[in-house]
Amino acid sequence: MLAELAALEDPKIRAVNEKRGDEHGVNLGRLRAVAKRVRTQQDLARELWATGDAAAMLLATLVCRPRAFERDELDAMLRQARTPKVHDWLVTYVVAKNPYAEELRQRWLTDPDPVIASAGWALTTERVRKKPAGLDMAALLDIIDAQLKDAPDRLQWAMNECLGQIGIVHRAYRARAVDIGERLGVLKDHPTPPGCTSPFVPVWIAEVVRRQDL
Repeated sequence: MLAELAALEDPKIRAVNEKRGDEHGVNLGRLRAVAKRVRTQQDLARELWATGDAAAMLLATLVCRPRAFERDELDAMLRQARTPKVHDWLVTYVVAKNPYAEELRQRWLTDPDPVIASAGWALTTERVRKKPAGLDMAALLDIIDAQLKDAPDRLQWAMNECLGQIGIVHRAYRARAVDIGERLGVLKDHPTPPGCTSPFVPVWIAEVVRRQDL
């Protein structure tokens, strides 16, 4: 598998990815094609993850059995996932589908490492969108209001996404989410390609709500 992944390496893709902090040069579409062919293989997934190679770790998240991991094993894996794409795929494709997802969400939210805390916020955003019952939205907004402005980049991005989703999905909290976004101005000047929606929360919420109302 490592030899096959090495053969897919593209220097141009690696150069682009490294600017974002990602250490691989494999086209993700081709990586997904490999995963589709390999199918689910839990033992292979663990071996791929253990290599520490970013492309192999990404493939591991696609061919593993998410529910087969233990709580502490996932915690250790997250702390090994130091590049953004590996971190994101582990949280999205593995942890979010694991029975310990909620317990890990709560543990990671208060972790002193901002990268680990960002995983807690990503899982919180998932709950805001899909399983909001039991979440204290007002308390989440209080935390975001107090911490978003000065949060490190990756944590700030995750918290900002949570703020936006609260405003988009939950009408009762929309005005407050917009107000927080306007007052803090986080990502207001973030470069946004043509045809894409700005991550600046007031603009983001307004655009998504507009589309939903069409």
